[in-house]
Amino acid sequence: MAASTEVKIYPKPKKVCKAVAREIRKLTQSSSQPRFHIALSGGNTPKKLFKILAKKHKDTIPWERIHFWWGDERCVSPTSDESNFKMADDFLFSRVGVPTKNIHRIKGENPPKEEAKRYAAEIGKNLIHRGEVPVFDLILLGLGDDGHTASIFPDQLEIFAEKRNCVATKHPLTGQNRITLTGRVLNNASRVFFLVTGENKSMRVSEIMNNDEAAKLLPAYYIEPKNGSLIWFVDEPAASKIT
Repeated sequence: MAASTEVKIYPKPKKVCKAVAREIRKLTQSSSQPRFHIALSGGNTPKKLFKILAKKHKDTIPWERIHFWWGDERCVSPTSDESNFKMADDFLFSRVGVPTKNIHRIKGENPPKEEAKRYAAEIGKNLIHRGEVPVFDLILLGLGDDGHTASIFPDQLEIFAEKRNCVATKHPLTGQNRITLTGRVLNNASRVFFLVTGENKSMRVSEIMNNDEAAKLLPAYYIEPKNGSLIWFVDEPAASKIT
């Protein structure tokens, strides 16, 4: 874990999500740029975050200026309950009136390799670049029980050296097709927020925070924004094994 990493620990998942929601409000309110680009993640913790954003910050966040993207997506239809887009649409977009043109979903119904190429091109056309790599203002990430993040799994660490901005991957156990941003895009963001809750994540969190040798096998260990900030928002059960 990089020395510049910040770790914030809260009693329970709801407190984690409230803190992240406040940060998003502050960032988007204070930004002077006409567009603010956020890449979302899937999972139960982001669902809680979306509910809080919709309930508490519906009228305080400049939704018309925020453009929403995804760090990864399952290769399913946008109406599937497995779709990260559908979850965000159900619990956030439909409740706060985000303009349709501001929503840039990964089209999981398309052939994976073709969609990875198309999505990378859409990102390239809309975001500013640092060097040759697009810059997200904020990327939200989760941590899997196996240490994966986005859809980069432990047997796919080569994706951190990948020269493309977006690639097709497979879940190592289920074989489900996924599409993910690559390491070079994740590590070129202005800000990366990890949202991690639950005791089942505690061993992976401990390995990463303590720079254990085991952490070198975990994709999440390699998230280190080169020109940005990294903050871990963690609840007490997930942080319980940090020494």
